[in-house]
Amino acid sequence: MNLYSVNSGNFKLDGGAMFGVVPKTVWNKTNPADENNLCSWSMRCLLVETGNRLILIDNGLGDKQNEKFFSYYYLHGDDSLEKSFAKHGFTFDDVTDVFLTHLHFDHCGGSIKYTDTAKTKLVPTFKNAKYWSNSKHWDWATNPNPREKASFLRENILPIQESGQLNFIEKEGEWLPGLEVLLVNGHTESMMLPLITYKESKVLFCADLLPSAGHLPIPYVMGYDVRPLETLKEKERILQQAVSQNWTLFFEHDSVNEACNLANTERGIRAKDIYKISEL
Repeated sequence: MNLYSVNSGNFKLDGGAMFGVVPKTVWNKTNPADENNLCSWSMRCLLVETGNRLILIDNGLGDKQNEKFFSYYYLHGDDSLEKSFAKHGFTFDDVTDVFLTHLHFDHCGGSIKYTDTAKTKLVPTFKNAKYWSNSKHWDWATNPNPREKASFLRENILPIQESGQLNFIEKEGEWLPGLEVLLVNGHTESMMLPLITYKESKVLFCADLLPSAGHLPIPYVMGYDVRPLETLKEKERILQQAVSQNWTLFFEHDSVNEACNLANTERGIRAKDIYKISEL
């Protein structure tokens, strides 16, 4: 098995929304905001090469929306999914599986693309891949509540089903040899976290349970979460397991810290060593 970090781009979100009830005077030390109270975040995805499969975990914003939409998120930097693939010697056609942790636009927007400049026909970006969600989350996303409706964009989601490439993972546990699925419900209904056995250790793709190393303290929960008290319980349970078993945490949204292991400290569980997944 090989793991490859692929950054699909960088964007900005309000720091207060990203840290919920935590005061700016606290979170600004680890995630400094600009003059508009916006912090920079990555959309870091992961490629898993195992056997005859190339699995892409999440795929960023994509490029389908209009200029007004993108103006809200201040895209910046030179990273793109295509450039990151090329750096590792892959093309989109090599992908056999697209694992979608959840269907918020910054995690699944790259799933679908327009085939023409007139923007009339939508097709899967990864034409040879099976796309993986779960039925509970799919129903949640396609019949969205008012709180999350703006994050579930139909053009990112429905064409996956229409293409016939949609598949569901319906329970926790082993999905493929060396790859388990954990289900969490605090951020959104039935978000899937891949737990990968790699080089005799485990790597957890944290998605939006732990968007960054700055979110390791238990009370640091995003304002976007639909069930924040559930997130608190999930974080505590998973962090305890991660520190006791020396897991590596892989951060999707941390623009500085790609991965870390953990240590128990007087202040609680915190990052011990910061590193890149290529250094494992």
